[in-house]
Amino acid sequence: MGTTDVINPATGSVFTTVPSLDLAATDAAIDRARKAFPAWRDLAPGDRARLLRRFAAVVEENLEDLALLEVRNAGHTIGNARWEAGNVRDVLNYYAGAPERLAGRQIPVPGGLDVTFHEPLGVVGIIVPWNFPMPIAGWGFAPALAAGNTVVLKPAELTPLTAIRLGELALEAGLPEDVFQVLPGKGSVVGQRFVTHPAVRKVCFTGSTEVGKSIMAGCADQVKRVTLELGGKSANIVFADADLEAAAAAAPGAVFDNAGQDCCARSRLLVEASVYDRFLALLEPAVKKFRVLDPSDDKSEMGPLISSGQRSSVSGFLEGADVAFQGASPDADGWWFPPTVLLARSTTDRHWREEIFGPVVSVLPFRDEAEAVRLANDTEYGLSGSLWTRDVGRALRVSRAVESGALSVNSNSSVRYWTPFGGMKQSGLGRELGPDALLSFTDVKNVFISMGA
Repeated sequence: MGTTDVINPATGSVFTTVPSLDLAATDAAIDRARKAFPAWRDLAPGDRARLLRRFAAVVEENLEDLALLEVRNAGHTIGNARWEAGNVRDVLNYYAGAPERLAGRQIPVPGGLDVTFHEPLGVVGIIVPWNFPMPIAGWGFAPALAAGNTVVLKPAELTPLTAIRLGELALEAGLPEDVFQVLPGKGSVVGQRFVTHPAVRKVCFTGSTEVGKSIMAGCADQVKRVTLELGGKSANIVFADADLEAAAAAAPGAVFDNAGQDCCARSRLLVEASVYDRFLALLEPAVKKFRVLDPSDDKSEMGPLISSGQRSSVSGFLEGADVAFQGASPDADGWWFPPTVLLARSTTDRHWREEIFGPVVSVLPFRDEAEAVRLANDTEYGLSGSLWTRDVGRALRVSRAVESGALSVNSNSSVRYWTPFGGMKQSGLGRELGPDALLSFTDVKNVFISMGA
């Protein structure tokens, strides 16, 4: 078993190392989770709920330490990191209410009684990306544990620290040994073993569409259940009748938050032609005042990119592009990149079509509602998006017409833990969060009891 260096993206310096599990250690952990499953499944629902509430309370007690850890490991701003740790707490509390409410149905049938049960699957493997290490982990493990499954979780190689700490906090909260395990290591070793190991009954993956397709194909060999949250190229549609000042003020945060490293980033900005120039004039000062600072600074709105490789990738999208304007970023060590606005010449521009995963937004005008919908849907992705208008009828028409799993009107929010989240088309499969996510971690069992003669 080897080790992996952990680097602070704000400085480019190694500050700690973590274990990197090999195949034997991964198999041993999965086997422990398999053996722990029957007792966790059979625990009284009220007792399982109490343990999850205690887990949430311990996260709350350690919220600031978790946030500071994420600032160092992922380069997230301290404000974002506090929200992310709080989201883990909130999601645990939300699903702590589920074990005692995981009810089946009684279905009227002739000759007897027919009832259904929601049975947990067994061991669930969760593969977490580097862009939102804490919340995305919680979106998987909280409902999986609530439904009675055991969990093995693989954090991203770049950002393992908060996941490892959450595994420790679960034990401090009293969760039984091996019910929730964190397995740091390479995707090609640990993550791939989740796909191939027969004891892992479901895989939850968040990451690139390319890797998601590979995982889905691998799971098919065992008819293994899978939830995928993949890439995005979300549209932010601004109609002429919108509150342009509000839309322009909100647009930078919609794409530059987390340095644009967000599948929900509104990186395609569609503006009605009649107000296009006016909107750009409003957008420029909003972009230039977007605060890109040391992520530990409470005033920072954006930190660095995650790695030097990511910075090189993002830089490549500016080659030959029409740069409208840029914000500022620190001239310092680390992987900094300025907020950038590009003007799309056509829908074939690379920066318009491909997911950049950096603080870059492309702007394109449209003529009317029909063209706005056509342009918004002209992508293989369908994860999230926004539209800005004062016309309620238009808001409803366009919301129904745009092919995205999550949409906001006069807002750029994508995620609330009490509502469903997931993508259409190649942005994913299945839904996380909300009241129904729990059911995706169960099988429905139907039982018929004959009443005899």
